[in-house]
Amino acid sequence: MNHPTRPLLTLVIVVAIAALFIGAWALVNRPMPAPNWPEQVAGYSFSPFRPGQDPRDNRYPSDEDIRGDLQLVSGQTNNIRTYSVEGSQADIPRLAEEFGLRVTLGVWISTDLERNEREITRAIELANQSRSVVRVLVGNEALYRGEIEPEALIAYIRRVREAVKVPVSTSEQWHIWQEHPQLAREVDLIAAHILPYWEFIPRQHATAFVLERVQDLKKQFPGKPLLLSEVGWPSNGRARGPAEASPADQAIYLRTLVNALNLRGYNYFIIEAFDQPWKMDDEGSVGAYWGVWNLERQPKFAFSGPVIAIPQWRLLAIGSAVLAVLALTLLLIDGSNLRTHGRAFLALVAFAFGSLLVWMAYDYSLQYATWFTLTVGALLGVGALGVFIVLLTEAHELAETVWLSRRRRPFPPVTRDDAYRPKVSVHVPCYNEPPDMLKRTLDALSRLDYPDFEVLVIDNNTKDPAVWQPVQAHCERLGPRFRFFHVAPLEGFKGGALNWVLPHTAPDAEVIAVIDADYCVEPDWLRHMVPHFADPKIAVVQSPQDFRDGEASTFKRLCYAEYKGFFHIGMVTRNERDAIIQHGTMTMTRRSVLDALGWADWCITEDAELGLRVFEQGLSAGYSERSYGRGLMPDTFSDYKKQRFRWAYGAIQIMKHHARCLLLGKDCQLTSGQRYHFIAGWLPWIADGLNIFFTLGALLWSAAMIIVPQRVDPPLLIFALPPLALFVFKVGKMLYLYRRAVGVSLTDALYAAVAGLALSYTIAKAVLFGFVTRSIPFFRTPKLASRSGLFKALAEAREEVFVMLLLWCAAAGLLLTEDNPGGDLYFWVLVLLVQSLPYLAALIMALLSSLPARERVETLATEG
Repeated sequence: MNHPTRPLLTLVIVVAIAALFIGAWALVNRPMPAPNWPEQVAGYSFSPFRPGQDPRDNRYPSDEDIRGDLQLVSGQTNNIRTYSVEGSQADIPRLAEEFGLRVTLGVWISTDLERNEREITRAIELANQSRSVVRVLVGNEALYRGEIEPEALIAYIRRVREAVKVPVSTSEQWHIWQEHPQLAREVDLIAAHILPYWEFIPRQHATAFVLERVQDLKKQFPGKPLLLSEVGWPSNGRARGPAEASPADQAIYLRTLVNALNLRGYNYFIIEAFDQPWKMDDEGSVGAYWGVWNLERQPKFAFSGPVIAIPQWRLLAIGSAVLAVLALTLLLIDGSNLRTHGRAFLALVAFAFGSLLVWMAYDYSLQYATWFTLTVGALLGVGALGVFIVLLTEAHELAETVWLSRRRRPFPPVTRDDAYRPKVSVHVPCYNEPPDMLKRTLDALSRLDYPDFEVLVIDNNTKDPAVWQPVQAHCERLGPRFRFFHVAPLEGFKGGALNWVLPHTAPDAEVIAVIDADYCVEPDWLRHMVPHFADPKIAVVQSPQDFRDGEASTFKRLCYAEYKGFFHIGMVTRNERDAIIQHGTMTMTRRSVLDALGWADWCITEDAELGLRVFEQGLSAGYSERSYGRGLMPDTFSDYKKQRFRWAYGAIQIMKHHARCLLLGKDCQLTSGQRYHFIAGWLPWIADGLNIFFTLGALLWSAAMIIVPQRVDPPLLIFALPPLALFVFKVGKMLYLYRRAVGVSLTDALYAAVAGLALSYTIAKAVLFGFVTRSIPFFRTPKLASRSGLFKALAEAREEVFVMLLLWCAAAGLLLTEDNPGGDLYFWVLVLLVQSLPYLAALIMALLSSLPARERVETLATEG
């Protein structure tokens, strides 16, 4: 019963955690002091392009567009600077006269000699015709870009100086003037760009850096007037070492800088008045975000008062809290049995990821939309939501494993002498199994302490009589309870074999049990488990898959640690809501139910599919955490992968076939808890499948960064954070749960993590194949297979090794090609390395599977 104070305590916990996270929002967005924006600034770089306009495609603003922009900037300055006279930019001097603005006319110089001629000719005309033109700048960073030689630029400058009456110069970065002092003799003033962001100067030291460079230029060129033709800071884009591009940094820097420059009487142009997204192709994403106003002509920061990193943080904090409460409400729908610690943990997770999602959405909203960003943004939104859902389900499983106050559906052994014990038919399907191994399985069955049972061995399609005939003879020696059937040809694989043998089952058998050919059962298996069928609602009774060769080798020790997670964590949690996965060994099914439903021979995981159909009929299943039988694990990494591929592929087959019931609850009697566990249980595998696309995208993006580093920046943090968060959470959860719930050592928990990661790529392929194909051939997991040699083991992981090397090469290439890597690049390299860990784990598992076993598996098989 729910304790009467629990809802109140839950409310207190939620309010406290909400206050904690809202406080964190407030802390990150605490007001930062900065001088107010002055009434007048010296000037703005002026590019009046609006959405959909791009000078490279000859799409220019109209005169009305330009007038509107000129009117806006005229409220703060009397000076503007242009960069070209192409298209309607040639109208700017004429239109500027209407607002009393003075124009520093720009002439674009590049490798296009024909355009250079057009620019120079038109600029001379405008300078001589328009009273607003006060100076001409021939070229903008043309020498810095290496698009012209100094002598050719000097020739252009001389030509313009001879043709106009206003001062003439060129505009270059400050160090270009120092490197080419001969240029100063040809100009009327020094027009220098000083942009600390591009020089990896953090915002805190940027103003001092500008003032120091000014003094250097004045000292080197004492006879020339100095114009700071570009000063500014971007509001978004990649970091340049410690120089971060953010709205807050832009606001603090510009408000500090313009006051310092005004105080000293320097002439300058702020780059720039308005954001220009078309510049991203040439300057990377940061090229779009240098404006004081955004593309919609709205101020990007407050001109007075303290600076706040996210001015809307209160609204975002409330939004994240609402999202977290909604998620938490869903998680606690059936959480009456959860202790306070579990509720607090889920609340903490919900608020953390609610805040993360809201922040990601806000950060993405600051980006200018292109077809690429819209596409990536849509995928990011879907992916982030998917990651969020997977993380919540993983957190929910962790909470219910660790912090349940009591088990609602305990399933202990039934040991009473008067318990219900009907006749049982044990079915042992086999194909091409080692005879000695199968004999030991049958010997263990012969020792069952149960009054009434039979054993049917169904060998399907084994071709070599030397393999199946010894088993047949052994059954005859064991007595009439043991019957052997060899059928060839027989279609349907394991499901087909089990369906074939059903009519041969004893008519009075009420329960059918199935074990794999390598399983040695304990004598009290049937005696302890069969009595649960006294409950008419129980249709399936399941015991764990377990293994007796976990210490045979290091490889198998890792596999054994990984297997435990599902059978001692996942299945226990699922049993609480009557939603276990039926698996095809150590399972029992009521005869009448199996006669009605049959095994699905269309599905390669016919056992799990049958279990789901049982639940769809409104019947129940029970799971005992105690092991009553132990088999053999795969001997090679290849077989280990094949087994997991079959499980994951079969899961997708089941989801597709039962989608109407699982997703909509139609035409079946599944409870909401059962639907939740079947969907949530397979979501991590689907996430593995989607992660392949992230890896592919990461490699392509990294290649572009290496090939054209000036044009392609590291992906935004919001693109890389969700898969990284999911990886860290899953591994952390595995390590914690294995130690807390399974009771293994930290070493074995790490083993489980390595083995689980090694299967990620295999699961991903299975999921993708499952979504695009209807079926694949059934393949068994061989037991007592020969051990792989080193080269064969490497071949078993060749795809994983190839992807791992690609990721490592991409990470190394980025570090080698980047002169001054910043935090965003280091973070992206970290993402690449983390992405490589599952592939490295696969290589480790492949190598371990090639090592000699410490003991012979055959010897272990005789135990028990």
